Amino acid sequence: MTVTNAKRLRLVRALPSRAGVAGFVAGMLAAFGSVQAAPLPAAQAAPAVAQAAPVNSLDPGRRLPGTISVADIDFNRGDGGAARLTIRFTGPGALVDMQDRGGTLIIEMPNVGLPGNMQQPLDVADFATPVERIAPYAIGVSGSRLVMDVLGTYKPSAYQTGNEYVLEVVPHTGSDASGSPLTRRQRAVAGLNDAPKYTGRPVTFNFQDVPVRTVLQIIAEETDANLVASDSVTGNLTLRLDAVPWDQALDIVLRARGLDKRRDGNVLWVAPQKELADYELAVNQARIAVENSSEMITAYLPVSYASADDVKLLLTGEAGQNRQGSGGSSGNIAGTMVQRGLLSMRGTISADQRTNTLIIHDIPERIEDIKKFLTIIDRPVDQVVIEARIVVANESFARELGARFGISGASGDPGDRSSVGFGGNLEASQANAESRADAINSLEDTDTDRSPPFDVTRGLMTNLPSTLAGGSGTLALSILNAGHLLDVELSAMQTEGRGEIVSNPRIVTSNQKEAIIKQGDQIGYLTTTGGQQGNLPSVQFKDAILQMKVTPTITADGRVFLNMDVQKDDLSGFVQTGVGQVPQIATRQVTTSVLVDDGQTVVIGGVYEFRDQSDLSKVPFLADLPVIGNLFKKRGNTKSKAELLIMVTPRVIRVSQRAHD
Repeated sequence: MTVTNAKRLRLVRALPSRAGVAGFVAGMLAAFGSVQAAPLPAAQAAPAVAQAAPVNSLDPGRRLPGTISVADIDFNRGDGGAARLTIRFTGPGALVDMQDRGGTLIIEMPNVGLPGNMQQPLDVADFATPVERIAPYAIGVSGSRLVMDVLGTYKPSAYQTGNEYVLEVVPHTGSDASGSPLTRRQRAVAGLNDAPKYTGRPVTFNFQDVPVRTVLQIIAEETDANLVASDSVTGNLTLRLDAVPWDQALDIVLRARGLDKRRDGNVLWVAPQKELADYELAVNQARIAVENSSEMITAYLPVSYASADDVKLLLTGEAGQNRQGSGGSSGNIAGTMVQRGLLSMRGTISADQRTNTLIIHDIPERIEDIKKFLTIIDRPVDQVVIEARIVVANESFARELGARFGISGASGDPGDRSSVGFGGNLEASQANAESRADAINSLEDTDTDRSPPFDVTRGLMTNLPSTLAGGSGTLALSILNAGHLLDVELSAMQTEGRGEIVSNPRIVTSNQKEAIIKQGDQIGYLTTTGGQQGNLPSVQFKDAILQMKVTPTITADGRVFLNMDVQKDDLSGFVQTGVGQVPQIATRQVTTSVLVDDGQTVVIGGVYEFRDQSDLSKVPFLADLPVIGNLFKKRGNTKSKAELLIMVTPRVIRVSQRAHD
């Protein structure tokens, strides 16, 4: 096993100048193998670069040009909206060079052939990555090239191992290469990578067939990381990375060689995945062996705020299943042998309902874990005060204008026994005529020439007065002359009303516990039921109640989520039936779920009702006459408004846990 310490001399930073790079790298060829050189960055602040010497084309280990071809080209979308291009070859030894020309990525493969069925452009815009189009071309007899059109700003990274070459294009937010703001689609693509997964310092590598242990050593030297590589880490690697975070570069190297890492403090352990899995399995088996051989103790843990039975189900992992138990000597101890949850394979747990105590028989380590678990679970639950206000506001306006009009009397020669009586109706007309005839008969008996007096009976022709409740104001005029009576009465009434009903139910409940408060009346009414002796009377009842049903949930950020059902009933009248009267109930109800801040008042429901009604009663034809037609009609105008508002205010009551003596 090889240990790499980050405090050793760094390969790139120790280089005195660009001219000394070639000599230094030439001296390291024995360690690196065949390496291809890459130009140093111009800026001093650029990421650290590990560079190598040009490839020797006469190397007998290389395959001759033209003997390798592209077997498959695969494109998919990676994490954070990154584009991932995978090129698979028919064999190892492919020479691949990637160039970034600002919006275009070119992959040159001088010794890799391209089959004819793959020489067609690929439109990959629907993948929502920075890559818009991929165009493969054949270059000569034994070479090929891939041209990728890239949108917006991006960072490419590539690595090659065995028969595969993988290129990842990661989008970046901000402006495009020219400094212009990104388009809507560019922002959508780039916005997927707002929270980067890797945060290490950027590094640049260009390796050709270099031992993977050497690559790990360079990463450790460049990043001040303490790295331990297992003796089973072997093999060579070819990759090219340009300004890639070092932690991402490390993951790419590990993934390319089937390796994995584990962190212990500030030390990274790198080994094959199977070796790490076997190690962790061995550690787990050793822990189980220690548990199986440890001493068993018994602990009695009281539960203060929760139910001991419920806590037992959580500890055993049986929450939600049917609970089964057997009675003890006291008849109230329930428990079964369990081997799940926080208990060890040999541990048992029972719950005493009378004292709300857990009885645990297990190893000391598991009992300590259960005690820590109880300090988190067994705590008082916060409570919530829910106050609701139901406001019913009514406003009404009514105005009526009416009239009563009538002419009554009798006419005829005083000496003539025939006479004419007239009035508003037949009864009044007949009464006036008969009273005048009676007056004439009485004059004949007394043998006098005076005009006969008689009583005039009123008979209204129109009777359309104001009829609003409370009585209306009237103005009347009566004229009696020579046996004729004229009656005129005008009536007018205007009423205004405003009322407000406020109901204020209030209730306190624990978090996530349903609470119901109800207040009202039961109104009885008579019904009949059929029987052997005919219809039998019976009394039924209807509820007219004010009810609030609520289940609060306190969120982690201190707000309250309410599931509410608020109902307010009122008796609005009675409906006549053949047996009696049945009450008619006006119901107002709101069922909703709402998220409210602690102490905030919110309107969860409201109804606004407006009514405007005009009435006209009149005598046909006569009511249409100018001026005088008003004596033959009645006008009414009614307006009403009703408004219902339901408001709710939750307040959280924090309950602190008391310290045990």
